[in-house]
Amino acid sequence: MEEKDLYRVYSVHLKEKYGQKVYKLPINLPVTCPNRDGCVSTGGCIFCGEEGAGFENLSNTISVREQLENNMGYIRKRYKAKKFIAYFQNFTNTYMEFDVFKKAITESIMEDIVEISISTRPDCINDKHLKFLKEISDKHNINVTIELGLQSVNYHTLKKINRGHTLAEFIDSVIRIKKYNFNVCTHIILNLPWDSDFDVIEDAKILSALNIDYIKLHSLYIVKDTVLGKLYKNNEIRMITKEEYVDRVITFLEYLKQDIVIQRLIGRAPEENTLFVNWNTSWWKIKDSIIDNMKRLETYQGKKCDYLNGKAVKKFIE
Repeated sequence: MEEKDLYRVYSVHLKEKYGQKVYKLPINLPVTCPNRDGCVSTGGCIFCGEEGAGFENLSNTISVREQLENNMGYIRKRYKAKKFIAYFQNFTNTYMEFDVFKKAITESIMEDIVEISISTRPDCINDKHLKFLKEISDKHNINVTIELGLQSVNYHTLKKINRGHTLAEFIDSVIRIKKYNFNVCTHIILNLPWDSDFDVIEDAKILSALNIDYIKLHSLYIVKDTVLGKLYKNNEIRMITKEEYVDRVITFLEYLKQDIVIQRLIGRAPEENTLFVNWNTSWWKIKDSIIDNMKRLETYQGKKCDYLNGKAVKKFIE
C-alpha cells in the first residue's frame, strides 16, 4: 500500500484540485493574540514562545507583497512551481483593525496565487471578516481556507493551556465559516500532557461531525522560559513516548472521516531554545514510523468511523 492509500495526503489533494503542484508561501504580519495582550488573558498559550508558530518566516517588517515575491522567486527557482497559496501563518491573523486586515489580504492577491489561507483563533473570526473574504473570493476567483487553532476538544485541557476559549467558540466559528463555503483547517496537538487516548478519539469524532476539510496534527514541543517549560523542568508533567504518539496518530486517523485531508502528521519544530522536540528524532522518521505501522496493522483513515448518522438504528434501515 502507498501512503495515499492509508490517509488523504495534502500534496496529492492539491494536485488533484489544481492540476499541478501547489506550494504554500508563509506571510508574517506584525500581530499578536488576544490571550497575550490582556483582551482575554495574558502570557499566551503556555506552550507558545515569543516567535509564535512562524519560526522560519521572513521579517514582519517586510510588506505582504514583498514576502510573497521573495518566497515565490525562491520556490519557482528550486521546485519549478507555478501555483501558490498565500499563507498568513503566525499568531492571530484576524486580530487587528479591520482596515489593516483588508489591506493585508488585498495585497496578497497576485498572479499565480490560487488560494488564501488564514491562521487564526476560533474567537477571532467574525461575520464581517467572512463577508469581506467572500467578496475577495468571488471577485478574484480565489479559494479561501481558514485555519483554526483548537489543539484539543477537551475543554479542561484548553483551560490548562490558557487558550482563552472553549470548544463552544470553535464550533461557532466552524458553523459560521461553512456558511460561506470556505474550507476549514483545524490544528490539533495529540500529545498534550492532560489528554488521554479517549480525548484523541473524541478529537476525531468532533472534527468529523463538523465536516472539517483539513487537519494539521502536531506533536507538542516545549520552549524554554514558558509556563510549560517550567512545568517540564519541575517534572510536573509527563510527556508520552514517541511510540505512544505514533499510536495516537493512527487511532486518530482510524476514527476520522475518510474525506478529510491531512495536511500534516507531525510538525517540524525549532531546536534552539527548546527543552523537548519530537523525542530528539527527525520529524520524517516519526512520519515513516506512522506509515509503516499503519501498513503492518492493515489499517487506514476512517476504518472506525462508524458513529455518524444514527449508528444505533442502522441495523433497522440498512
